[in-house]
Amino acid sequence: MDFPRALRELRTRRHLSQLDLALRAGTTQRHLSFIESGRSVPGRSLVGRLAESMKLPLRERNELLLAAGYAPAYPETSLDDPLLAPVRTAIDHILRGHLPYPALVVDRGGDLIAANAAFDLITEGAAPELVGPGTNIYRLALHPHGLAPRIRNLAEWARHILARLGHLDELRAELTEYVPKLEPSAGLLGFAVPLHLRSSYGDLRLMTTVTTFATAVDVTLAELKLEAFLPADLATAEALSAGTRPPASAAAGQASGSL
Repeated sequence: MDFPRALRELRTRRHLSQLDLALRAGTTQRHLSFIESGRSVPGRSLVGRLAESMKLPLRERNELLLAAGYAPAYPETSLDDPLLAPVRTAIDHILRGHLPYPALVVDRGGDLIAANAAFDLITEGAAPELVGPGTNIYRLALHPHGLAPRIRNLAEWARHILARLGHLDELRAELTEYVPKLEPSAGLLGFAVPLHLRSSYGDLRLMTTVTTFATAVDVTLAELKLEAFLPADLATAEALSAGTRPPASAAAGQASGSL
């Protein structure tokens, strides 16, 4: 990677002038101009400050350091590594704690890492090859053998999904082919774009929230996203509770075992 060009593109993409970035990074506009023209080579510390000043994701910070000829600053640990065992425990706890509402964890590409039992209500009827760990939730959402036939507000939801794929050009191109050229409804959307989904427990209207590990200094951890679905109305809350309630016989067995 050409470091001067990469730095210039990253700065421009964030609508920062040379002066803005120089002030944030504790250097001068003249020095930054020399760096971007290739007339000056920055030290590792300055590259780190430039990356921090642009609020780059950890992966891009590593890439910028590599482009400047320095080793990456942030590790990228496999989620299976014993070092991240506390993270896996925390994820399991959060997913269980969100029941009876669906929740899942994905990586930077939208590939499924884990989900709770309530997520089965969302994926019901989808082709098996689109469901499960390692599959892509964006593809699941818009594929004709995934959720798309059951989404009542497909135009609005598809636009919401495609807008999240800025760094995934190939996937966005694929999913765009699946989405019919529908116009969004003219009515008021409300305070958030809901997922309006048909299910065996009735229509579900779901809002989504996304949570990240804000203090992560490991690339893998920083790129994990916990997406939680919340009911947008009382009927949906009741349907989700009914859909994840254990059968009476199982509940009785659990109760007798706990005494």
